[in-house]
Amino acid sequence: MSTNARISIGIAVAFAAVIGVLLVLNGRGDDRGGQSAAAAAQDERLVRADSHRLNKADDNKVTFVEFLDFECEACRAAFPAVEQLREKYDGKVTFVVRYFPIQSHFNAERAARAVEAAAAQGKFEAMYRKMYDTQTEWGEKQVPADARFRTYAEQLGLNVAAWDKKYNDPATLERIKKDVADGDALGVTGTPTFFLNGKKLEPKSIDDLVASIDAELR
Repeated sequence: MSTNARISIGIAVAFAAVIGVLLVLNGRGDDRGGQSAAAAAQDERLVRADSHRLNKADDNKVTFVEFLDFECEACRAAFPAVEQLREKYDGKVTFVVRYFPIQSHFNAERAARAVEAAAAQGKFEAMYRKMYDTQTEWGEKQVPADARFRTYAEQLGLNVAAWDKKYNDPATLERIKKDVADGDALGVTGTPTFFLNGKKLEPKSIDDLVASIDAELR
């Protein structure tokens, strides 16, 4: 079996668990048909200068944006699929992460603060992965996870004093709220929500998602 075939199968398996939830949460998106994909991709509500980029395409032709919540089970279910998409389209697609903690998730905002505090020390992706790897330890609980997140910072070898300062800095929360405000303006109502070159994706299958990316690359 070819590498591409294995990747496609892996994406399909991981994404199958989340696709139904995604469709229910996102509903029908805004009609952006009057706006070209190239123009929409430049919309700063989708990608700002300080937005976190997991992968960067050399030509910056195709941009995939995810609004996510680290406490969201659907986001965790989609995570392996996104990782395999990153592998499949490495160097061809820019993958951007935006925070969108849901208010009903007790520790979601704290998790976003923990990731943003790690980002200040160049460890955004490491803490981003850590949140999904450990979600069952702290998610869906009504107990503050601050101490647990601090332990994760220690495990990642961060300067914990600096991490503490950034985690508790009001500016960190404001940074997250700006992402949420952008998501609200774009019609994001649930997580994960994906945009491709400015267009909100509403896939009915993993094949739809891959096809959409391939179409933009052509």
